[in-house]
Amino acid sequence: MTDDLTSAGMPAPAPPSVDPGIPSTVDLDPPAVDPADAALFGVIDRLAAILDHSDLVELEVQVGETGLILRKPGALAQVVAVGPGAPGGDPSVQAAGAPLPAGAAADHAPLARPSVKAPLTGIWYGSPAPGSAPYIQVGGEVAVGQVIGLIEAMKLFNEIKSDLAGRVAKVNAENGKLVKAKQPLIEVEPL
Repeated sequence: MTDDLTSAGMPAPAPPSVDPGIPSTVDLDPPAVDPADAALFGVIDRLAAILDHSDLVELEVQVGETGLILRKPGALAQVVAVGPGAPGGDPSVQAAGAPLPAGAAADHAPLARPSVKAPLTGIWYGSPAPGSAPYIQVGGEVAVGQVIGLIEAMKLFNEIKSDLAGRVAKVNAENGKLVKAKQPLIEVEPL
């Protein structure tokens, strides 16, 4: 096709620009994923990589009637109450300036707990096989290096190990659902 254009006197299309830090192709098995969806996931992954490597907190893209907003995990946690540990902070005043209810300042806990994040994008499984016991449960203890679940990507099952130790406070990932790279899978309360 390029030869047809150049022989007709039209300039050849310019090759797409490629950022060496961002993967330029998405290698997905066609029978498992619709090609249109694969292309969309590839674009989303590239935009997420751009966001991660920038000082931006949020990235919004609008194409026609379709819109997408990507936020870094800490973006929503920036509006937190000013507590006794903050320089000059009054434990009874929120960041917005409104006082907390009486007695709430003493037991106001941080909004974000440490979490184990997905190392890759894929389908999450919380147990080794359907019908078997889950790797972890809310209220149970988890150790560094302990398997907490599986992520299926490109027809391979990858064991996901905890990089934190403590008590499982919350399981964010849903069994059989898509998780994105760097998405919190579980929240852990240190012991």
